[in-house]
Amino acid sequence: VQLQASGGGLVQAGDSLRLSCAASGRTFSTYGVGWFRQGPGKEREFLATINWVGSDRFEADSVRGQFTISRDTVKNTVYLQMNSLEPEDTAVYYCSATKKWMSQTLGDYNYWGQGTLVTVSS
Repeated sequence: VQLQASGGGLVQAGDSLRLSCAASGRTFSTYGVGWFRQGPGKEREFLATINWVGSDRFEADSVRGQFTISRDTVKNTVYLQMNSLEPEDTAVYYCSATKKWMSQTLGDYNYWGQGTLVTVSS
């Protein structure tokens, strides 16, 4: 499984962005996908996960109501819609694939994209 995250950029506080995670590989449809972020000087943080058919999703308490994960199984793409962005949301955002059901654990994720940088100015 290979993942390519995109959609990051420089935005102002209050703006929205939609990140995309495009996947390749015949077995991708059997993997759950999670989004993580790593801010400057911080550990990588779990944000959201979605199962392989897109029927179940979970967002972390820290971003619930602000970020929404979704999946297009036809396009083999997972999205992270981010609204009302604040400077503290500045980070490199990563998508990753897992065989674990709805995992929030970093170590359960085996395949990682290269990350996309989101910078939010005040």
